[in-house]
Amino acid sequence: MEKKFTALICDDSAVVRKVLCRHLSDGPFKEVHEATDGVQAVEMYRLHRPDIVFMDIVMPRKTGIEALCEIREHDPAARVVMASSTGTTRNLKAAIDAGAADFIQKPFERDAVLALVRRILEGEWE
Repeated sequence: MEKKFTALICDDSAVVRKVLCRHLSDGPFKEVHEATDGVQAVEMYRLHRPDIVFMDIVMPRKTGIEALCEIREHDPAARVVMASSTGTTRNLKAAIDAGAADFIQKPFERDAVLALVRRILEGEWE
């Protein structure tokens, strides 16, 4: 499978970014960018226009929900998957209300990540 997609991983944990990056390397991604907080995520999104974003909810400087809102304001078609280890109903509702494409619970499992990516990029992932 030729790698052709780009992704952005936004999480304040380097370990989480590394694990998710490793999982995505098994998919069709030619580039995976990383951001450490919501402010950087918005900047990186505007710079790289990734096909999919994985965004932690709880981060310094700007929450994932705030960054999601800013990204969707800039690009209503942005596909952002919210991620959290504290998967509360309130967080899930806030993410969906803000336009998240989906929600994934940490810790990430490789097969679950790739199935989610395949579903979101459906029709584009061959």
